[in-house]
Amino acid sequence: MSDNKKISRRRFAAGLAVAGGSLLFTRRLRAADFELRNFHNQPADSPQHKRLIEMWTAIEQETRGRVHCTVSPDNGRTPGSDPAVFKMLVDGQLDFFNLNGGIIGNLVPPVNVQGIPFAFRNEAQVYRAIDGDLGQYLAQEMRAKGIYAVPGACFQNGFRCISSSLRPVRTAADLQGFKMRTPDAPIYTECWKALGAEVVVANFDQLYATLRDKKADGQDNPLNVVELLKLYEVQKYESMTLHMWSGFNLIGNLKKWESLPADIQGVIQRNAVKYVRLQRNDNDTLNNSLRGTLERRGMVFNDVDPASFKAMLGGYYAHWKSVIGARTWSLMEGHVGKMG
Repeated sequence: MSDNKKISRRRFAAGLAVAGGSLLFTRRLRAADFELRNFHNQPADSPQHKRLIEMWTAIEQETRGRVHCTVSPDNGRTPGSDPAVFKMLVDGQLDFFNLNGGIIGNLVPPVNVQGIPFAFRNEAQVYRAIDGDLGQYLAQEMRAKGIYAVPGACFQNGFRCISSSLRPVRTAADLQGFKMRTPDAPIYTECWKALGAEVVVANFDQLYATLRDKKADGQDNPLNVVELLKLYEVQKYESMTLHMWSGFNLIGNLKKWESLPADIQGVIQRNAVKYVRLQRNDNDTLNNSLRGTLERRGMVFNDVDPASFKAMLGGYYAHWKSVIGARTWSLMEGHVGKMG
């Protein structure tokens, strides 16, 4: 054997070892059959990003490299944040997106049901609804608008509470004249107006700056957002209103979804359910552990009786029942009891 052939074989063996010493090395030299992109608005150290990475890695392995998905936290730094990225998905410029019901509700009104204040009371109640009949109905409504909602794949954000740099919020009276930052969605803006607050619309990517620059007195999000975005640096008080549940629906562009082979669709759906369950547990554990952590960071907590808030929302409930439709409202009430 010539020296050149020996060197070539050594180089090949070394390359194979670096690749893990398997035939996957050959597969890796070729592009995936299906190159996908999945955006979400949470930071890279969030439970959602971690589980999405694990989910798409499992899908890639199970499909033997036929599927590869790039997961981008912070919406890939896309200007315009959630509304702009949502438009990308609907227009077919993006394959998958994790998005809350309020923004989806701007296009598909029934999905606003996920943001009705003081409706759902605990996570178990939420999951029974969105993994069951309510979620199935919302998926049908989204499909009619060119959106595919992956079944059983709504990631957890949690129950929203009000943080403030101005004062504790103990009753609805404390919201009179209060400058509340909110996403650009009527389900949220109209809620705060009904409660007497002044609305400051700012997308998620501008949340910290809006509070830092005193354009808003406060905001509402689950505790994990206060921790991950370091809102404790610009907010003093945390009022445990637990007024609204929020999650991140894993949605896809319908035409892209329908272009995928049935076996690939099955692998994605099966792994999505698995990793959503893991992320929900991660996020619930995180939210439940953070009160002490944030108190040690200097935040002052208070519990809240929701009665004064709910008493001001009668007209709001009547309006949103007409917007999301009687069918959607009935499905929600099947899980939470009579509203309004």
